[in-house]
Amino acid sequence: MSEEILESRLERLKKMEKEGINPYPHKFETTHTLKSVREGLEFEPEDKEVILKGKIKRVSKKDNDYVIRFEDLNGHSEILVIFPQKEKLSPNTVASFKGKLKRVDGKLTLIADEVYFEEKGEDVSKVKQLYDKDPEGKEVAVAGRLVALRDQGKAAFGHLQDADGKLQIYFNADILGQENYQKAMDLIDIGDIVGVKGKLFRTMTGELTVEVHSYQILSKSLRPLPEKWHGLRDVEERYRYRFLDLIANQRSREIFKLRSKAIKSLREFLESKGFIEVETPILQPVASGALAKPFITYHNALDMNLYLRIAPELYLKMLVVGGFNRVFEIGRNFRNEGIDTTHNPEFTMVEFYAAYLDYNDLMALTEELFRKILLDTVGTLKIKWEDQEIDFEKPFRRLPFFEALKQKTGKDKEFFLDYEKAKNFAKEVGIPKADTLTHMKILDKLFEHFVEEDLVQPTFVIDFPKILSPLAKTHRNDPDLVERFELIINKQELANAYTELNDPFDQRERFIQQIREKEMGDEEAMDVDETFLTALEYGLPPTAGEGIGIDRLVMMLTDSVSIREVILFPTLRPEGS
Repeated sequence: MSEEILESRLERLKKMEKEGINPYPHKFETTHTLKSVREGLEFEPEDKEVILKGKIKRVSKKDNDYVIRFEDLNGHSEILVIFPQKEKLSPNTVASFKGKLKRVDGKLTLIADEVYFEEKGEDVSKVKQLYDKDPEGKEVAVAGRLVALRDQGKAAFGHLQDADGKLQIYFNADILGQENYQKAMDLIDIGDIVGVKGKLFRTMTGELTVEVHSYQILSKSLRPLPEKWHGLRDVEERYRYRFLDLIANQRSREIFKLRSKAIKSLREFLESKGFIEVETPILQPVASGALAKPFITYHNALDMNLYLRIAPELYLKMLVVGGFNRVFEIGRNFRNEGIDTTHNPEFTMVEFYAAYLDYNDLMALTEELFRKILLDTVGTLKIKWEDQEIDFEKPFRRLPFFEALKQKTGKDKEFFLDYEKAKNFAKEVGIPKADTLTHMKILDKLFEHFVEEDLVQPTFVIDFPKILSPLAKTHRNDPDLVERFELIINKQELANAYTELNDPFDQRERFIQQIREKEMGDEEAMDVDETFLTALEYGLPPTAGEGIGIDRLVMMLTDSVSIREVILFPTLRPEGS
């Protein structure tokens, strides 16, 4: 940070205090948010295709496009037109543009693809009247962060910004008085939180603007915004200083607003199906419920180790034992594992459990759930994710685990269930450290190696080997398998579900096998949870349960390549390490 800028802003701070101006006041009465101020005054054109006639007033270039100020033939109204630089365009030329209406930075804009050098189509003013209403001097009081300010001597235009967008403000010396105007220009810096009161009007280009009658600095920004407010581009800095990322990058703001919508949609869906939301412990005496290495902490008063939960599964199933037939929890889980583009040590999941259903029912429910979330958030069932088009309109494919391996390797279930054969094969195909892996880990790694990379469209991988699934019920038609599925989309696991194991004797044997796995060096194997086994002895009804990773779901919805893009404050190494 420039020391000169800091010194300059500190001087302004001292000047304010000397003049009796509080740079950090307690409150500012607003009448509207920056979003609500547009309600009833601006309407979305929804990509309406039109032909507009008028006169080219001014032409500038941005990237590979012209940005054109296009006015109607009587010069009373303007609209911005964005047009590819494929034909020479000159000011004062009568023309007509064909394209689609959108809002760009709040302004009604025509994204044009054709130009005609003749009068045809509709008047600019007629079309603008449909989408941009005259505010008729409506008085408002709004506040936000000042992200732009252009002082033109006797007048200045600026923009206030919050999470929902920007609103233009207009300072005029004739309205404020020269002394008050000059004081604003002397004291206000870009980055300050500013409140303004005044009347709404529209500029010639149609931008909704507040004519400032009074202003107040609400929080003085001592540090300048990053890169002259054009964006914070260093990835590590964006994650570490997420507050700056949110100020500078609209895409980041949109990702986290969409995340909130997705969780709302998910919650609405489950509640509509009769599920109730519950909360279970994050500090747990036994690390169980999933295959993962836990974080360990210590409770002083109880003089005991506790674990940050790796999953809420066992507690949720105990609630089903207690008579809550449909429960769900949205919350943080913690796993002491590596960090990469799809893993963060703390992450958000939803887990839900329904008595009297099985994994077939959950597959149907999952398809319905994903389609609702897509329509509620992005408005379509076909999306792009990492240059792949993902189609959710079609029924999701169902692919048995060992059938998938056989298609890729020519080897059947019996081959892979033989530990020595599977281990030798893993070494042959280059699975790292295959000699040190347990049978469970080898099967998991072989499936990742041969199958997952080809699963792009939504696919339920079903009927897993029992050794991989210590909490799932034995398959009704094959004792070597369990009734389990994983939902794979674009090579990533988004959901994991099974018909729940409710036989207390079988569950105890599975836990004992997990102890053996741990003794062989598998740090992710589960511990025995005697309280859960006791609950099963009272009777868990036939139940199906599922977990969905919220972070990966949001990655899919926002076409993000890294999980850190969709977690507000991801885990990072200490700065400078």
